[in-house]
Amino acid sequence: MYQRDYILRMIEMLAQLIAAILKYIKSGDLSKASQSLQSAYSMVFHDEVPKLRSLPEEGMIDTLLQEYLYTNGHLEMLAELFYADAELLLAEKKIPESLSYYRKSLTLLEYIDKEYKSYSRERQDRIMAVRERLKDDSLKT
Repeated sequence: MYQRDYILRMIEMLAQLIAAILKYIKSGDLSKASQSLQSAYSMVFHDEVPKLRSLPEEGMIDTLLQEYLYTNGHLEMLAELFYADAELLLAEKKIPESLSYYRKSLTLLEYIDKEYKSYSRERQDRIMAVRERLKDDSLKT
């Protein structure tokens, strides 16, 4: 029970950080967004950040569940961080890298949505936002 409460608090805190990161991106302060994103990754995933960011899309969920022993809460936090990463990379005009992070985020979000027993409007909204980004013809290379 304590671990679940801790994860829920971390998710709430991370949601606030992600909102701030997205605000920095929207205002054009990409340096501050990048610093905040790195801090958010480190706060939640510590030394595992480089490995997590380099995970291939294929088999990512199995790796996270079996090798890292992550819970759905961890996956949800990582999905949000990947989304913020994608938004930052898009603002930096790094389209292929951005699309990769959008796909990773969507994969995690769809898995969580399927596995969670409760409905989340925020999760549904994020899934729709990512799908729209991936369909955006201006991002196709």
